[in-house]
Amino acid sequence: MTGALLLTSASTASADYVRDGQWPLTVYDAEKVWETSRGADVTVAVVDSGVDASHVDLTGQVLPGKDFTGSDNPQQDNAGHGTGMASLIAGHGHGANGAAGVMGLAPESKILPVRVDTSENNVDTAALTAGIRYAVDQGASVINLSIGDSSAYPGSKAAEAIAYAQDHDVVVVAATGNDAGTVSYPAALPGVVAVSAVDQSLGFWGKSNTGNVTVAAPGVQTPQADPTSPSGYVKADGTSGSAAYVSAIVALLRSEYPNLSAGQTINRLIKAASFLENKGKKAPDSQLGYGIARPGSALTMDIPAGPKEGPLAKASTSTNSGAASDGDDSKTQAKKKSKSSSGGILVIAGIAAVVVVIAILFAVIRSRRNRGNRGGGPGSGGGTPGYPVGYPQQPPTGQQPYPYPPDAGQSQGYPTPPGQPPRHGQ
Repeated sequence: MTGALLLTSASTASADYVRDGQWPLTVYDAEKVWETSRGADVTVAVVDSGVDASHVDLTGQVLPGKDFTGSDNPQQDNAGHGTGMASLIAGHGHGANGAAGVMGLAPESKILPVRVDTSENNVDTAALTAGIRYAVDQGASVINLSIGDSSAYPGSKAAEAIAYAQDHDVVVVAATGNDAGTVSYPAALPGVVAVSAVDQSLGFWGKSNTGNVTVAAPGVQTPQADPTSPSGYVKADGTSGSAAYVSAIVALLRSEYPNLSAGQTINRLIKAASFLENKGKKAPDSQLGYGIARPGSALTMDIPAGPKEGPLAKASTSTNSGAASDGDDSKTQAKKKSKSSSGGILVIAGIAAVVVVIAILFAVIRSRRNRGNRGGGPGSGGGTPGYPVGYPQQPPTGQQPYPYPPDAGQSQGYPTPPGQPPRHGQ
């Protein structure tokens, strides 16, 4: 499919200045996409600053959720960020026919708010860990992490929680970061769908972090709900919004293809992605990954399901669940391995001893024969000492954590809506 087809305009123009600004819906030809799927029966966990369930564009979409900040109110959002992500995923707009406000790309999905402390621009690790596990146990099939957390490095408790989600057939989507650096954790963890941003021309947004990117999505000047703004809305730049849009696409896929595993769902997402007008790119590209995510194509293309584990590498599952039984199993495995190794060493030692005895006997016999055969010349010289075929390679250096603020992109608040907002064509 060409970029021109992807950029099909919506058939009608709205009369709402917020909705008119939602260029991603136009790019994705959302009305056409919704003929196939609207995300019904899918729960998307938004692990963030909370979600304001009373926002006019989210009423009825937000589940009770849980607060890990100690305030015991997951539906409170003092930062506005979590509400914004929820609106891009499951917003239903408001007014006549829902034509005003923010419409999410998966408007029939449900949002599970998981509130964590983002006030210091560095997510509380314990809350993040507990929140992810909570989301899994509550039945979320998609987890959106539009956050930056420097402590979610491989081997950390937060990384184990993400692996726990993956082990339970959950698709984890995360923002790559907004400081033009290297893909940040948790997006850099194995198996996580790492999302960078593109602008209105579908060109790469220069502040997106790069490296191990999975796909890209709209993330520049995206209107979203924000209860902290006087108008209730902001326009924002950042990979946070890009990740939210990809989480919405995953929700559409999981609704339409409920029998596909998380890995197979990711496979559809990747196989349907395209570089479009970004010429000269080869997958996986450090900026766009496998391309710009395309919901319509992902929903309708003839794509073989593929293996259940999907195309992305996963972390080892041997110690991911964190359950006591798993720890016992690990110890048992270690003991078995130790016994097996010891047994192997004993067998090898026995064989070596036999070989030594035979060699000594052979040398004695040969010596006697040489002494008895005086006409014989000296024996041939010894062989050259052997060298290993290859040298062990230095293990690859792990990517270092690179923290970034949960909402590092610029946000521009909308003015309070005028009485008669101007009508803009699409």
